[in-house]
Amino acid sequence: MSKWKNKTFYKWLPMIVWILALILLWEIGASIVAVTKRTPENVLPHIYQLIQSVLSLKPVSSGKTAIVLVLTSASKTLLRAALGFAIGTLLGFLLALVMKISKIAEKVIFPYLMLIQMIPILGMAPIILSITGNINVSRVVIAAILTFYPVATNTLAGFNAVEREKYELMHSFAAKKSSIYTKVLIPFSVPYLFTGLKISAPMAITASILVDTLQGDGGLGTMLSQSLKHAMSIYVFWQIVFFSALVGILSTYLMGALEKVISPQKRTRKKVIGKGMESNEKKEKKLISQNT
Repeated sequence: MSKWKNKTFYKWLPMIVWILALILLWEIGASIVAVTKRTPENVLPHIYQLIQSVLSLKPVSSGKTAIVLVLTSASKTLLRAALGFAIGTLLGFLLALVMKISKIAEKVIFPYLMLIQMIPILGMAPIILSITGNINVSRVVIAAILTFYPVATNTLAGFNAVEREKYELMHSFAAKKSSIYTKVLIPFSVPYLFTGLKISAPMAITASILVDTLQGDGGLGTMLSQSLKHAMSIYVFWQIVFFSALVGILSTYLMGALEKVISPQKRTRKKVIGKGMESNEKKEKKLISQNT
């Protein structure tokens, strides 16, 4: 039990050190700002002031507290990001499947995938808005575009990483092409798919927030712009910053948790390999001690 606790502690130790270091740097910066600025809380407040603003029941706009404003705006932004993420995931997977089935399709589509990904969000947002003519639809489309590229490329890499021996084994059983895809290719590509999902999940959220700042009409980005212009408490700005960072991190961990549920064989394989390596190390140590 104590050994397990030590492993858990050392696993989380680097993250704890980083968090403590960031808190220390933040407080040093806040202390410097407090001495040099007339209204330091409007520039860089102390962490305890941010915590107080989260717990405060004092309304800052429209009779709502700061945290209620942030959560209300977040529901709109995250809903659009989740919808775009789901659409982008589906399209990315289907596109990878098409490119695997047809090499001609891969040669035609793949270069344009890279080209679309190179266009910055700031330049893409007004183009998508002019095409769709709807602010909410354009936000969903942008989130989908940023999602489907990592999903498509990583899933295609998973399809192409299948060993030749597995193809030969399926052909020896006279398996149909559809069976090869459903029994071998698609299951093998699941870890690669989740790699793309871990990359694209925070990107979809970031894109939704950024587009909110450009186009308005509610959302975290709109609240961010208004708080920077001092239309409401500056604490709303910092709450949005920390909330967005937390949601982005949690989205990556959520994809990792889903991967463990959907493909547990990957986790068990790692455990078996790990146990095998540990047993080999023990054998080597035992041989060395016997020789000495």
